Amino acid sequence: MAKEKLVKNITSRDEDFAQWYTDVVREANLCDYSSVKGCMNYLPNGYAIWELIQSDLDRRFKETGVENVYLPVLIPESLLEKEADHVEGFAPEVAWVTHGGMERLQERLCVRPTSETLFCDLWAKTVKSYRDLPKVWNQWNSVLRWEKTTRPFLRSREFLWQEGHTLHATYEEAEERTIQMWEVYKDCYKETMAIPFVAGRKAEHEKFAGAEDTYTIEALMHDGKALQSATSHFFGNGFPDAFGIKYVDKNNELHSAYETSWGWSTRSIGALIMVHGDDDGLVLPPHVAPVECRIIPIAQHKEGVLDRSYALLDELKKAGYRVKIDDSDKSTGWKFSEQEILGIPTRIEIGPKDIEKNQVVVVRRDNREKIVVSLDEIAVKLREILEQEQQDMYNRAEEFLNSHIDTATTMDEMVEKFKANRGFVKACWCGDPECEGEVKYQTGGAATRCLIEDEEFISDKCIYCGKPAKHMAYWGKSY
Repeated sequence: MAKEKLVKNITSRDEDFAQWYTDVVREANLCDYSSVKGCMNYLPNGYAIWELIQSDLDRRFKETGVENVYLPVLIPESLLEKEADHVEGFAPEVAWVTHGGMERLQERLCVRPTSETLFCDLWAKTVKSYRDLPKVWNQWNSVLRWEKTTRPFLRSREFLWQEGHTLHATYEEAEERTIQMWEVYKDCYKETMAIPFVAGRKAEHEKFAGAEDTYTIEALMHDGKALQSATSHFFGNGFPDAFGIKYVDKNNELHSAYETSWGWSTRSIGALIMVHGDDDGLVLPPHVAPVECRIIPIAQHKEGVLDRSYALLDELKKAGYRVKIDDSDKSTGWKFSEQEILGIPTRIEIGPKDIEKNQVVVVRRDNREKIVVSLDEIAVKLREILEQEQQDMYNRAEEFLNSHIDTATTMDEMVEKFKANRGFVKACWCGDPECEGEVKYQTGGAATRCLIEDEEFISDKCIYCGKPAKHMAYWGKSY
């Protein structure tokens, strides 16, 4: 049966990637812009994806001992100013509340861009002894950053995320937690999102404001641009000391505490779209698909078709699948196309001839493979199909990533590599931000995404200035 061309409103990825992205967000009903400039309305299809990501991450967090809390959305200006690097880093993006009702406030209140200061203010009042440590907390919330340029999921003024904040007795314990949560993020991106990545520390000038170290995950989108996907920050004792957080140890001696912070946002939905989507719409990995399977009755007007379809729906629901049925009066071709636009990983086609043969046809969204399955085995076989699809999606994305990582040892080579290919280029660097700026200018936007610490240097000289190299880094263009 020929499929009706529902996707005529989706621009080809290769023709105009930015427009393709916007089209998919719109046609899959993930979000739309609100009347508040730069802010989004998360629609049911988009928010349901976030709920699944949130549930998966929350489970992973709690397995490491994390507890959830919630702190206020407003931060007094005096608190924000206690850590100099922090306030300087966020000042251009801060939104301020100056009035309560008709009265002007005595002190401005910041709408939280992040919550380090609130956590430290609380801990300064409550942490006194080694018995009060560690604090391993997380909150699911929204933050507001007054971005000048916005784009659905990737960059908006208000966005949803989780921000973990922890406080520890020792430097080593805090550093260990920083890396542990970075590893949790890696596992979730690989196992749940089916997205490969490169990962490492951020360069000194790219660290989170106030952090000693920032560890990042950098995923590669289909257009060859990098997306900072999740970060974990080691703060040392900078924030705790600024807020006067001290604890007494077993020997009644006073010590500084050490802090971490780590975050993952709805930007991850943008990554899902751009890594896995195709010219027909959204393609969701089964683990984060709000609907894993849509049942589509064929010739549903014929006797017994709808009854058997509803029975199958009940059977799959009882087996734990996220499954729905399309029993609308739309044409079959329209239903197929709509399922593909929405990125539903599988559809089950069931018609009179299938019922006679005691079978159904399962169609995978990622590669359109059709698989005939006995109705007696569908409750088991469907899970096998979904898991294989999840793995295949990761493997294809990993192959794309690996084929778009190159190396360069001279500036001419660096420029040519970015002209000829899209993706990451490994190159050595002296660590001077001015050299990075020159590389960025000559390559049309490529900058360090993260430092590589587990490989031998490909050169002993900086890619730009020729001075001794201090780092090897992944360089790439980003949003």
